[in-house]
Amino acid sequence: MKVLKIFAFTILIWFLSHSVFIIYDGYTDNGEKADLAVILGNKVNENGTLSKRLEMRLKTGVQLFKNRHVKRLLVSGGLGKEGFYEGDKMKEFLILQGVPDSLIIVDNLGNNTRATVENTLALRKQIRFNSIIVVSQYFHVSRTKKLFREKGFKNVSSASPDYFEWRDLYAVVREFPAYYTQ
Repeated sequence: MKVLKIFAFTILIWFLSHSVFIIYDGYTDNGEKADLAVILGNKVNENGTLSKRLEMRLKTGVQLFKNRHVKRLLVSGGLGKEGFYEGDKMKEFLILQGVPDSLIIVDNLGNNTRATVENTLALRKQIRFNSIIVVSQYFHVSRTKKLFREKGFKNVSSASPDYFEWRDLYAVVREFPAYYTQ
């Protein structure tokens, strides 16, 4: 019984330390510049409008672009159950915000974080970039950066929208196993 308590306590400390790390890392934006912002997708509503979470990610990408922190934007997402390709809807939003069509790359096959990373790196020769800024919710960027680094791409930083939802608490918990298994 004592061993079980020690094990549970160790897991709890590991989880809490990990959560503090991803929250801190996710909210840390050291103002770096990069060749490309990679904006990860999220839900498009049934009526074709963007979820608030996705809109805030895109606004963060627009700010990076307008402040000249990035030269181009890559939007990545899959076909949602609502029937819309996230990447296409994201591009529409960016164009309405004044980002030139020619500076937006769409990945409509980014069905999950790993796919987004792999698809982005597969485009490297075509769009030529040496640095990226990952744009997603604060709890998600550490895992995304880790996946890029595991694929050998080291020059990666992140930016997150200043946006919180109560379901983020669940997402922080979900990121704990995802970080180590994906």
